[in-house]
Amino acid sequence: MNAKRPPVVLLWGEDAFLLREAAFDLLRGVQPVEVDAREWRGRELADLATPSMFGEERALLVTGCRALPQAALKELASYLQDPVPDVALILIAEVAERRSVPAALAKLVKPVGEIRNVAVGRKDLPGWVLERARQHGADVIPDAARALVETIGDQPAALDGAVQQLRVAYPGMRIARPMIMEQFRGLGEQRVWDLCDRAFGRDLPGSIRVLRSLLEGREDPLIILGGFASRLRDLVRVKALPERIPAGEVARAAGLRFDWQGRRYREQAKRFAMDELLGLHARVVEADREMKSGAPGDVVLPVVVAAVAGAQAG
Repeated sequence: MNAKRPPVVLLWGEDAFLLREAAFDLLRGVQPVEVDAREWRGRELADLATPSMFGEERALLVTGCRALPQAALKELASYLQDPVPDVALILIAEVAERRSVPAALAKLVKPVGEIRNVAVGRKDLPGWVLERARQHGADVIPDAARALVETIGDQPAALDGAVQQLRVAYPGMRIARPMIMEQFRGLGEQRVWDLCDRAFGRDLPGSIRVLRSLLEGREDPLIILGGFASRLRDLVRVKALPERIPAGEVARAAGLRFDWQGRRYREQAKRFAMDELLGLHARVVEADREMKSGAPGDVVLPVVVAAVAGAQAG
């Protein structure tokens, strides 16, 4: 790991996927101890300072840092007075749209570390897609990258998933605009996936925007609800897995098709307690019953989306 890296890095922004990718880019292959701020126990920094038995590089990744309790902030302040050399401490703070970095965290980190806003503007998304394609081993031309943004939308997680789908669908081939149209001509299904990704990422405004677009495009409300039911079943399976299972094995253990789904769904599942997921699934089943009995989708679906995206952290 880079010896010049500051003792602590605070990553903040609106998009959970971009934040997590930025964190692992900083870690450069080092497997961190990962802690959700809501589950802070008080020994995390002390454990970080304990020398490794096998001499491997150490790292602590703390997600959801807007929820760090006051006791944790005090521990962090004490630790940063004399941080452990050559150990990575990365803090992730996901903020609401148009919000700034959490002031209390910034005040602690600024004197000794780095504060970085992680974001990709709409106009920069085609270039970002090209870079993700290079990382995934897909040969995507610039016009195809623009077509992908036009087709899929501006959600980085959805675009990254689409790039990986293209790599699998067209192995070893140069990917051009017609291939984008061919692969994603079932745009409604892809947009439902985008809706689920936003909702289970607790992006309520973004979820409502995508839902409105789907309904205005006359997408079948039952298809939309089916997408929610499918994602909930996947998240329940991921949530039920032991926490110690390596990230690379989550997809296989949960019966998912792609490795990237395992990592993304694990991150989403962490936002919910198991009983919340089961309760939401029951709500989806009830919504299905209501719509099949004649209730309009444009009335039922916003309630379901708000229940998921606006849920309290588990």
